[in-house]
Amino acid sequence: MDGRDGDLRPAAVLGVCLMVGLIAGGWLLGAQVKEMKLGDRYVTVKGLVERTVKSDTAIWPVSFKEAGSDLPQVFAKSEADKQAVLKFFSDQGVTQQEITVGQIQVTDKLANEYGGNNNNGPRYIVQQTVTVASTDVDKIAKAGQKTAELVQAGIVVGGGFGQGIKYVFNGLNALKPDMITEATRNARASADRFAADSGSQVGSIRSANQGFFSISAADGSAGAAGGEDGPGGGGGGNADASIMKKVRVVATVDYYLSR
Repeated sequence: MDGRDGDLRPAAVLGVCLMVGLIAGGWLLGAQVKEMKLGDRYVTVKGLVERTVKSDTAIWPVSFKEAGSDLPQVFAKSEADKQAVLKFFSDQGVTQQEITVGQIQVTDKLANEYGGNNNNGPRYIVQQTVTVASTDVDKIAKAGQKTAELVQAGIVVGGGFGQGIKYVFNGLNALKPDMITEATRNARASADRFAADSGSQVGSIRSANQGFFSISAADGSAGAAGGEDGPGGGGGGNADASIMKKVRVVATVDYYLSR
């Protein structure tokens, strides 16, 4: 009997070990399956934040040109126009430090190799640009309402692309941290409401995207978008023409859900 019991003891120990291993393996497998199922349960929510801000810089390039067949005479007219423009800005309270006078551009149509034999009209075109850059946006806005005075003075003000007053907001970086925090908080609130309606609980963040910041006209006109690291001012014409801007960001967050 002792020999037989000795032969059965290792087999019993082995059987107990196998049973414990199967039980532990089954528990681990069940836990992994449960974890995988929970990993598939998540909700995607968005948090929106908008702020209305005032532009802090006004940029106004004023281009004017004169044309004629006598270059010295055309140049003299252009210089007279420049003095008239500078006087106009001075009358509006614009300081010399806020004014930049660009280089003179002279076009000789006969010297233009791509213009063909164009002998019609004046030969020379002289163009200059005086640019105002000021942080007093209200002052520049009032001056812009008096542009007709330049026209009445006989100055042909250019109206092409890039002309007109451009209002810029440079304070985006200062707004970003608070706006991102608020957008994330709004996204969490949306997730909590969804979880409450579905009988779940919000867990940890699965993934998050702070989105990009956009700057548009506060009145709803088509605006300009600046990337997350983009410029504070916009590039869209309507947004540039508006002193008041709307800064907007949408954060997208995935939250795990649990019972």
